[in-house]
Amino acid sequence: MTEFNPAEFNSNIEQNPLRKYFRQAKVFVTLPSRGRYYADGILNMPETNELPVFAMTAKDELLIKTPDALLNGQATVDIIKSCIPAITNPWHMPSVDLDALLVAVRIATYGETLEITTKVPGTGEERKFDVDLRQVLNKLVTPEFDDNLVVGDIVLKMKPLSYKEFTDTNLKTFEEQRIFTMVNDDDLDDTTKLERFNVSFKKLTNLTISMLCNSIGSITVGDNVVTNRVHIEEFIDNVDKEFFNAITAHLDAQRIKFAIEPMKVRSSEEDIEAGAEAEYEIPITFDQSNFFV
Repeated sequence: MTEFNPAEFNSNIEQNPLRKYFRQAKVFVTLPSRGRYYADGILNMPETNELPVFAMTAKDELLIKTPDALLNGQATVDIIKSCIPAITNPWHMPSVDLDALLVAVRIATYGETLEITTKVPGTGEERKFDVDLRQVLNKLVTPEFDDNLVVGDIVLKMKPLSYKEFTDTNLKTFEEQRIFTMVNDDDLDDTTKLERFNVSFKKLTNLTISMLCNSIGSITVGDNVVTNRVHIEEFIDNVDKEFFNAITAHLDAQRIKFAIEPMKVRSSEEDIEAGAEAEYEIPITFDQSNFFV
C-alpha cells in the first residue's frame, strides 16, 4: 500500500486547472498617499508603485447591497481586500486613498464611464450626463498630503486619518444631525431640549477633538519630540483658539485637495429658455445605487 503524503495531497488540491481563468488586474493605480502612512504589513507595494486593481466578483456585488455592512464600513473594507489584494488590511489605510481606490474598482468592474442623473436647477427637469472616471482618478492621485504644519515655534507632523478612524467619525455627523433635529422638535419642552442638546454637544466636541488628535503624529518644540497620545490630547485641550484654528484650517485644506470635484455642465438653449442657469455643477457622490451597479 502506498503511504499517504499530506503535503503531496494538499499540493495537488491547490493546483486548480481553472486558475488561469480567474480574474486578472484591469487597472493599475497610484496611491494618493504615495504609500506613506501605512504601518508595516498593511501594504505590499509593487516596484512600479502602482497597485493592481481587479474587478468585483459576484460575491462583492452582493456584499454592497447589505445596508449594515455599508453603514459600518465593512463592505468597503471587504471589497478593497478582494479587488486590491496588495492592501492587506484596508481598515488601517490612510483615508486620502479611499476615493481613488473606489474609483479604480469602479473602472475595473464597469468601465470608465459613470452615468449620473440630476435635476436641472431652475427647471427641475431630469438630465443624464456621463462622467469620465479616468479624469476623476487622475485628479485624485495628483495632490500630495502636506504633513508639515508650523505654528510659531511649534512644528506639528500631521497624518491622514485611517479608514477606521474616518469611519468612526461618522458618529460626528450623527451627533450633528441629532442636534439639528432636537432644536427643531416642537414636541419637546425647552428643558428637555436643553438637557439633550448639552449631552449631544459634549459628544460632538469630544469627537471633534479626538479627530484632530488622531491627525497629529508628533509635536516638536526645540529638541523635544512628543508622540505620546495622552500628552498631545492634553496639549490640544489647553491651546488657545488661534492655534486650534490653525490646525483645523490645515486639515480642511488637505481634505479639499483630495475631494472629488463636481462636474461642470453647460445648459442647453432649451433649458436656459425654461429658466435654467447657463452653467451649473453636479456633485459626484458615492451613491451605492449608481456607483456600484
